[in-house]
Amino acid sequence: MSTEIVTPSLLREWGLPEPGASKYDRGCVVVVGGSASAPGAAMLAALAALRVGAGRLTLAVDERVAPHVAVAVLETGVVALGPAGLGPAADELAGADAIVLGPGLDDPQCTESLLAELPSMAAEDAVVLLDAFALGVLAERPELAEPFAGRLVLTPNHAEVARLLGREPEQLEEDVAELASRLGAVVSCYEVVASPDGRRWRSDSGGPGLATSGSGDVLAGAIAGLAARGAPLEQAVVWGTHVHGVAGTRLAATVSPLGYLASELLPELPKAIVEVG
Repeated sequence: MSTEIVTPSLLREWGLPEPGASKYDRGCVVVVGGSASAPGAAMLAALAALRVGAGRLTLAVDERVAPHVAVAVLETGVVALGPAGLGPAADELAGADAIVLGPGLDDPQCTESLLAELPSMAAEDAVVLLDAFALGVLAERPELAEPFAGRLVLTPNHAEVARLLGREPEQLEEDVAELASRLGAVVSCYEVVASPDGRRWRSDSGGPGLATSGSGDVLAGAIAGLAARGAPLEQAVVWGTHVHGVAGTRLAATVSPLGYLASELLPELPKAIVEVG
């Protein structure tokens, strides 16, 4: 199957849902992540979801950093996670339209437990996006993806694609498509997006500056935010991937091709959506 090139014209014809009148109409996002060593990753993902128009946000983070995160991200509700797993976030997960699990987690066993627990907590129609350590768990236990078939998004980098496939990537488009088919997920890896049914897209936006710490967390949050707004799964991933790239292109022109920060992508996201649409 051929790969469709993502252009502003294509996206304008594939317009995002109209925003609703209330924050609930624009969808609820829950980000599960933020260990004591890396709370910023979950915060980046969460703020990206708001920047693309999601309406309501909850961060479920390590209890050791929860008070600090609540002060740092004024726009979010915060749930403190401890040995009880996802239990404290049960109500938020049940009402979520999109869930991101992985940014900032740093313990494989803890991540595996959270991922195994999530199907019993998440709403049946909630989009589930797995990133970072959650992808490492999935490489060892691919069956954990099965409950989310048809509503699953993966955002691996090259190394994570290799681990998930069990071999080094050779042809990125083919490999990402294989991964999408194998796990029943829409997959975004750098400029390539693939759907389980074989459809593929490539965005030429972005550049080397996006290869920086925290950039992937911004991408994950942007996709989740668009999905929460009501965009169909493939549309949310294609739009999110392209807009993330456009934000990088804008910073490459105004700051430098290298050296801008992932946090600087955040205010560029809504500008990129307007620029595209």
